[in-house]
Amino acid sequence: MFTNGAVKVTIDEALDRLQTSKFRASFFLKEQDRKYVRQKGMETIRWHAQDFVRQRLAPAVIPNDGKQTPMHGHPVFLAQHACACCCRGCLNKWYHVKKGVQLSTEQQEKIVNLLLAWIEQQMNEQQ
Repeated sequence: MFTNGAVKVTIDEALDRLQTSKFRASFFLKEQDRKYVRQKGMETIRWHAQDFVRQRLAPAVIPNDGKQTPMHGHPVFLAQHACACCCRGCLNKWYHVKKGVQLSTEQQEKIVNLLLAWIEQQMNEQQ
């Protein structure tokens, strides 16, 4: 998944580590979010996540970095905060992804996979 220093971190390891943060662990899908996921399907949610990451997180320079991801309004936004993939500062702090450098397609896909894993975990836990 991500490289944390010289150590590769799997999605499961990243999700477990995120739960050690009181802030990251405070995010969860509400019924309205779960309903939206069920209505749209995971394929559409993946497409939304890819779009949000490509537009709001991947550029080398983000003028409003740290404020570009709303705290509600879409399940992917919640996932981004829960997974520390909401801004380049959080990506740097949690996953050592350098700021000021465009995210590669591979990095973007890893982020999307983490976000979708969190959403799927939430959908399974809150049924």
